[in-house]
Amino acid sequence: MTTSPAIGRFTAELRAICGPEHVVDDPVELQRHQVLGAAPRTSVTPGSADEIVAILRFANEHRLNIVPAGGFTQQQTGNPPAQIDVLLSTARLTEVEHYDPGDLTVGVGAGYTVAHLSAMVGKDGLFFAADPPLPQQATIGGLLATGMIGPHRQGYGGLRDYCIGVRFVTGDGRKGKGGGRVVKNVAGYDMMKLLIGSQGTLGVITSASFKLFPAPRQTRTYVSEFASSVEAVEFRDHLLRSPLDPLCLELVSPQAGEFLPGFGPDGPWLLLLRAAGSDAVLSRYRAELGAAVSREVDGQSEQDVGRAMADFSHLVDERHPRSLLVSLSLPLRDVQGTLNHLATVAESNGFTFACIGRVGVGQLLAALWPRTDADLPPVNFVNTVSGLRSKLPQDASLAVLRCPLEAHKQISAWGPTPTDEKSMRAVKMALDPRDILNRGRFLV
Repeated sequence: MTTSPAIGRFTAELRAICGPEHVVDDPVELQRHQVLGAAPRTSVTPGSADEIVAILRFANEHRLNIVPAGGFTQQQTGNPPAQIDVLLSTARLTEVEHYDPGDLTVGVGAGYTVAHLSAMVGKDGLFFAADPPLPQQATIGGLLATGMIGPHRQGYGGLRDYCIGVRFVTGDGRKGKGGGRVVKNVAGYDMMKLLIGSQGTLGVITSASFKLFPAPRQTRTYVSEFASSVEAVEFRDHLLRSPLDPLCLELVSPQAGEFLPGFGPDGPWLLLLRAAGSDAVLSRYRAELGAAVSREVDGQSEQDVGRAMADFSHLVDERHPRSLLVSLSLPLRDVQGTLNHLATVAESNGFTFACIGRVGVGQLLAALWPRTDADLPPVNFVNTVSGLRSKLPQDASLAVLRCPLEAHKQISAWGPTPTDEKSMRAVKMALDPRDILNRGRFLV
C-alpha cells in the first residue's frame, strides 16, 4: 500500500488535532485493522469529544470516509467499504463521568469496556445487565452502536430499557446529547433509542449513562431436554404463562451444543432457564419445572455456560471460519415455523445448522456452515440467504452478521431494501448530511 501526498497531508492535520502518538499511518500496522477486507488509510484515537468534533469537521471539509471503531468485536457486518480514509478508535474515551451506587446509575466513556464496567459496579453489589460477546474487548460505544443483546435480554430488557443518557458527535461535527444521568429524565428527544443500533452511521458515541440493578444473591440454571424443537417451544409457552420470571431463557439446537462446555453436538434440543433468588425462590423454580429438568448447573460451570451462550457468534467463527451467521427478530408465535424454515434451507443448501435463541423475547442467532459430505456440490451463500429471507413472517427481520468475505460483496446485511428507507435517509441527512460516517456500508 502506498501513501499519497494527499493522505500524508491529512495525517499531518490529524496529528495536530490528537497528537502524533495517537495517529497511525504505517501500512503494516493498518492491515491489522481491516474492516471487511479494507484496511484504513490512517487510524486516529482521539482523547475527547472536542477532538472528535475537530476530526469530523475536517473530514466534512475533505469528504473523507470515517469508520468509528470500539473493541473490533462487531466489525464484520455490512457492505465492504470501498475505502476507509480514517478509522476512528474510541479506545481513549475511558473516563468514569459519574457513578452513584445509591441511585443505581453510572456514566462512562465510549471506550470503557463492558468487562471493566461490570467489575467496577460488581464491587458494590450491583449489576450491569448487558452481556455482549467478548466483554473484555467490547466497548460501551460499540455495544450501543451495534445494539447487541445477550441472554440477559429475557430478564432485564434490551439496551434501550436501561440506557438513560448518551453523549455523541454528529457526522457534521456537532456535539449532541439525549437523556441524562438520572433514571427519571424525560426531557428532550429520545436520542438513545435513535443511536442504539445505528451502526456508527449517525454519530460517534462519546459516553453513555445506564441504570444498574442489584446483583442477584445467587443463580442457578435448569436444563430441560426435548426430542424436538416443537416440544421445546411448547414448554417455552408453558413457562411464559407461568408465574416464573427467569433471568435467561435460551433455546439450544442439537448442533449448537458443541459450543457449550459440558454439553456436546448431536444431542437433544435444550431449554436453559436461569433463575435468581433465595433458596426458597430457587426451590419454587425447581418444583414448578418438575420432571422437565434433567440437570442443574450453578457456580463456575453456570458462568462458563452463560458466557458460551453470549459468545456463540465468535465461537462459531473460531471453529467454522466459513460460516454464515444471521440474527432474527420475530413474534413469539413464529419461532417454531422459523426454526423449521431455517433447518430446511440449511439442509437443501448443504449446510449444518446450529441455533441459540432468546426464545422468550423472539430473538434467534442461527449459524450455518458447509457440510463436509464428499458428494455435495459447493455451497452458495447468496442463494442460501435468499432462501432464508424468502419465507420470513411479515413482522420478522433478518440481519446477516457474518459470512465469508466474497459473499459479503453480494449479500445485503438487511435485505434488498429497508422497509423504512425514506425515514432512514432523512435521519442520516439530518445528522450526517455529507455521508461521512460509514459511507455505503449500511445504507447504499
